[in-house]
Parts: sequence; structure tokens; C-alpha cells
Amino acid sequence: MKSSGIQKPYIVCFGEVMTRLTPYQANETISRTHELSIDFAGAESNVASALARWGASANLVTKFPANPIADKAISNLAACGINTSSIKKGGPRMGTYYIESGFSIRPSRVVYDRAGSSFSQIKENEFDWPEILQNADCLHISGITSALSKRCAEENLNAAKHAKSLGVAVSFDLNFRRSLWPDNHNAAELFADILYNTDIVFGNQGVVEDVFGYKGDNSAKYIQQTFNVENVAFTCREHLSASENVLSSQYLTTEGTFLSKPKRVDIKDRFGTGDAFAAGILWGHLNGFTPLQTLNFADAAFALKHTIWGDQLTASENEIQSIADGNVSGHVRR
Repeated sequence: MKSSGIQKPYIVCFGEVMTRLTPYQANETISRTHELSIDFAGAESNVASALARWGASANLVTKFPANPIADKAISNLAACGINTSSIKKGGPRMGTYYIESGFSIRPSRVVYDRAGSSFSQIKENEFDWPEILQNADCLHISGITSALSKRCAEENLNAAKHAKSLGVAVSFDLNFRRSLWPDNHNAAELFADILYNTDIVFGNQGVVEDVFGYKGDNSAKYIQQTFNVENVAFTCREHLSASENVLSSQYLTTEGTFLSKPKRVDIKDRFGTGDAFAAGILWGHLNGFTPLQTLNFADAAFALKHTIWGDQLTASENEIQSIADGNVSGHVRR
């Protein structure tokens, strides 16, 4: 990554922020609940909030309608330490998603209500990327944006190409959401265009099979070699149940392949866990950690997020590093 010449790492994140609605009572189903807890989140803003908490300068580029719900969302983002100055206003509505948290043998479920959102209707030349990316160390984007509309797909690639031309590293989370893609082949084409402009890729074996049809065990290596990406960071989870998973991860760099030790976790909330992992890799990369230190930190962030309610990882750098150092007994700290 290029050095920005400023003390704090500076990252720009581009993507939609939605209203998150979850049954107020833990593990209750949507059909039975009478109360919903409201929050605001998105894959890219989750990464931004974690990095801002750890000390980075994080700028979120998105679009909201001009209404009180959007004002509340922007206030929440600012409270996380995120720079909201690049946010645009206009369009009809915020997207919404409903989460039904799984338990034991019952899986978690997400219901989207996001069609026609303000973000999906972004306009050509609405964002001044040379200005926004000035002095940035990294641009973080995800495949979710490319699924939302033709214009969003164009802007996702446009942002990546501008970053590449300016010497800003591009971080791309494949983040394939089956329900948003009627045609996997379309996703493969759009993702490939971005991957050829990418420096760090996030994903997992399942997403590579879904999008590119690759069914081998070396999916991370497949992405690295096929698209000539230097750094590939993948997560892996063994589903013992909706309440308990075994987690691991790998990090491929020009220095080799690095593997984490498996961690068994009980799950409070699994949403935003991949974003916590991505933020951890970026934090290590931006701060000059070794690849193994970077992976261990990201893997700890990934695991710890499963124990925290909501999409955002609210743990400090020290708390995550403690997990990375092997302090996973859960003993009371006094």
C-alpha cells in the first residue's frame, strides 16, 4: 500500500447502509415477534466502524434519502467515528433488512426489503472519486453493491479503477448474496472486472464455487492465480449448529500461505463477522504487521464478533489482540 504521509491509516469505504430490524427478544422468530430492535448497518460501514474504533481515519461514501431515519443512521455512523462528509442525500428510501437469529438446528434468516433504495439509484458522476480518494491508503468495496443495480455495478468498478489509477490499494470482499443475484454468470463477469483491479480479496470457498464454479479445495489460490491478486484472505466455518461453529481462516500473500488455528465459538450474533475479519486484515496490512500477525488479529476479530450483538464489532484493538494471544477461556477480568 502506498503511504499517505499522515499518521493515521486512511480508508475509504463505499456501499449501502440499511436499517436493520431484529426481534427484540433473543432468537424469536419474525412471525411471532411484536417488538423489533432497530439498528443501522452495511458490509462496508461495518468495516469502517471497526477500523475507526481502532484508530484509523474511515470515510464512508454512500447515499441516503432526506428524512429523519437517514439522519438517525448518519448520527449513528458519526458516533462510531466514521467521517460522513462524503454522504449524498436524495432518492426515495433507505433499504431495510430483517434478521431472524437462528438457534440450535434452526438456521438464521435474512429478509431484504431494499429494492428502489436511494443508494441503488445513485447517479453517474455523483461521487468525485479523485477528490474522495485523495491521500487515501485503501478503498474497500464489496460485491453486494454490484448486485443492487446496473448503475451501482458501474460505480463499484469505477471506484476501483479510480483508486488503482491513483495508487490507492483496492480491497474487495466478494460478499455474494444469492437472493440478490438472479444470474450467477452476471456476478462472475462483474466480479472479475473488479478483481483485476484489486490488491486484497476477501471471501470463502462457498462464494468461489457459487460465482465462478470452482469446486476445488484451493479456492483462495484459484482467486490469487486467476486474477493476479497479491493478497487473498478467506474464512472457513464448520457448522455444528446455528448456535455453535468452528472457525478458521487463511491468508495468502507473496510471502506464502498462512493458516489460523481453529476456534470453537458459541454464537450471539453471526452477522457482520466477515466484515470484522476484513477489518482485521486491513488493520494489520495498514499498520505493517507480518502476515501471520495480521491473520491472527483478523481471525480473533472474526471469532470475537460472534459473541457481540449487532452488526458492528465494538471490541477494542487490545481486546482482540488478547484473543489472538490465546486468552479464550472467558475468565472474569477484575
